[in-house]
Amino acid sequence: MENPVQALVQRQEQVAPPIPDQHQEKGKRANVQDEDPKIESVLTVKAALHGPLETVAHVNMQETKEKAIPDKVEQKVVAKETTEPPVPETKQVPKPLDAEIKKKQEFIVQMAKHAWKGYQTYAWGQNELKPISRVGHSASIFGASAMGATIVDSLDTLYIMGLDEEYKKAREWVATSLNFDQGSTVSVFEITIRFVGGLLSAYALTKDEIYKAKAIELGRKLLPAFNTPSGLSFAQVNLGNGGGRNWNWASGGCSILAEVGTMHLEFAYLSHISGDPIFLKKVEQIRDVLEQTERPNGLYYNYIHPSSKSWCNRHMSMGALGDSFYEYLLKSYFQSNRTDMRARRMYDNAMKALEPLIITSSGDHLMFIAEKREPSVMNKMDHLACFSAGMIAMGVKDAPADLRDKYDNWSKGIVKTCHESYERTASKIGPESFYFDNRDATCNNAKQRYYILRPEVIEGYFYMWRLTKDPMYRQWGWEAAQAIEKHCRVDNGYSGIRDVDSVPVSHDDVQQSFFIAETLKYLYLMFSDDDVISLDKWVFNTEAHPLPVLGKMPS
Repeated sequence: MENPVQALVQRQEQVAPPIPDQHQEKGKRANVQDEDPKIESVLTVKAALHGPLETVAHVNMQETKEKAIPDKVEQKVVAKETTEPPVPETKQVPKPLDAEIKKKQEFIVQMAKHAWKGYQTYAWGQNELKPISRVGHSASIFGASAMGATIVDSLDTLYIMGLDEEYKKAREWVATSLNFDQGSTVSVFEITIRFVGGLLSAYALTKDEIYKAKAIELGRKLLPAFNTPSGLSFAQVNLGNGGGRNWNWASGGCSILAEVGTMHLEFAYLSHISGDPIFLKKVEQIRDVLEQTERPNGLYYNYIHPSSKSWCNRHMSMGALGDSFYEYLLKSYFQSNRTDMRARRMYDNAMKALEPLIITSSGDHLMFIAEKREPSVMNKMDHLACFSAGMIAMGVKDAPADLRDKYDNWSKGIVKTCHESYERTASKIGPESFYFDNRDATCNNAKQRYYILRPEVIEGYFYMWRLTKDPMYRQWGWEAAQAIEKHCRVDNGYSGIRDVDSVPVSHDDVQQSFFIAETLKYLYLMFSDDDVISLDKWVFNTEAHPLPVLGKMPS
């Protein structure tokens, strides 16, 4: 397969025709054909990823008055009819890849094509795929409706990989079938990172106005979730009537740190492209509350009450329930082109408070981030927490001088431990959680030895490769890809496995939407040139959807 970006650079520049009105009566679809010239012209914009970048003026959120939320009739945002994607004056062709690296990149592309083909054939329009049963699958996070989660989550991956036909079919479905006018109660967090993030990333990459319109429409439907006494968002919202509630299992009706703290990137960009400060105002209010709430020992705990603004327990984790809150502190700083100093300060203070939980095991001297359930410390680390190796490595940039070497050592130690969690299983794939009590970085609990196609260990490899250029991290990524191919591939896609220490494996028969969105995207980018989604110009949301650094990319 030829280099997709280079091939697109060579295409003749086109001017986009008017976008059809996507907001007809409910149930009617625009007549968008596969050969729609708008789609073809959108694909040429990929060449702009590596050209000169325009500086974009920031929306001054302090001076703009809050706009009222339109009533239901006016909530939909109509795509502009004469929008033309920006074309840079000159374009740069990416550096040619080494033949062996190119071969590995193509292997990842073929994995994505196999995963997508199974979904397109047996679950089109459904949220996810059961590849063995050959039917659609949905989880409670998506509510009761089929919303095409895999389609929206995969848009930018298909585009970046140059899978033009697959991308065009996905774009057509979004334009004609993606519908938020339904009375379904969904996870605010998951819909934000997968749907809003996926649509915003597709818009940032292509400048196709349909993605912008859909993202703003959905963003407005999520706003009622913030209607709490403190502004801390509910976990769930009904897309029809705006009713909000928290999970009934979440520590007595409390909000979850990782959920309320993981919308900043998406909502800041929504305000930036819409000119409406309401989105940014909502997430800034959450950050106000979290910054002002008293924190014993400087730690943020996993549950906080949306009315009293008090912590609901004394459980701290860099894995489930806590993880992406810390990620978004640092990434907000980078998204703002390093102007959001509050986010940076909160991040560095959190890392200082975390230091007592950065532990090196006595057995194999592996570094890990322990969990804390006061007064106890648990020698346990989640697969989810392995994202932190990349986060901490990114945090070396602009860190206080006395923290830089420490951050560097932490990132390298943690990514090594996460690699060991893969190496020490029969399948060479890591478990959901691993411990350091008996055998380091292993899991004796059969209920936690599953793997659901998660990306976090591979995400860590990706960042460490980009930042250090140590080929060891690329090799680790390749080994992980081979293990996934060997044990997770089935006839019609990829499936999670129930026990990483039992070979031959037993499959769980679910292809998660984040497999294409995250796991395969990070693998592809690991075997791409650094200019393909440059870390200097883009910041990934927690679902691996790249959003532009404001001021460095066209808005």
